[in-house]
Amino acid sequence: MGHDCCAIDHNPTRTAAVRRVLWTVLAINATMFAAEISAGVAAGSLALQADSLDFLGDAATYAVSLFVLSRSLTWRAGAALAKGGAMFAIGLVILASAAIGFTSAEAPAHGTMGLVGSVALAANVACAALLYRFRAAESNLRSAWLCSRNDAVGNVAVLAAAAGVWDTATHWPDLIVGVGMAVLAMVASVQVIRQAVGELSVRTVAAAE
Repeated sequence: MGHDCCAIDHNPTRTAAVRRVLWTVLAINATMFAAEISAGVAAGSLALQADSLDFLGDAATYAVSLFVLSRSLTWRAGAALAKGGAMFAIGLVILASAAIGFTSAEAPAHGTMGLVGSVALAANVACAALLYRFRAAESNLRSAWLCSRNDAVGNVAVLAAAAGVWDTATHWPDLIVGVGMAVLAMVASVQVIRQAVGELSVRTVAAAE
């Protein structure tokens, strides 16, 4: 971990490469958020709307990552801490939406769910592949990889929900997936927060010495 942090801080070539990757995944996620939130609302799908919030959160994550890329470890860990909190908050929003959705009996449009879910899966797999080399880096970059990895898993769940809605003609599969995606986001946020707090603690001890 320490090697990765130093490489990013002091190696201009590596920093430029990381920056290019982050700009690419930022563009992908911002575009997918706009497309998926529109489709989710039109289709009446909580799972698609939840996934679009993930794209929005990821776009913000990559934007912050670009801002703190060449800054100190304290800046990067602090940004990761803030992003972890935002991920947890998104999970709570999705859970609240799911609670409201339990009162509805209307099934979402499974065809739209399947089509948009497939496009979203392709987008997240591409982002995860681009970020894979940073999976063991400091918390700021690791959180970026975790976002895309978790979202790819979530997209598979969206496709399963679409199949479930088609098979049962009910909204329950969509709600179940929405809740599952919320829990996944919250678990990932706790992982990021713990690592960021650990890095800040190490930095504080080192400064005190």
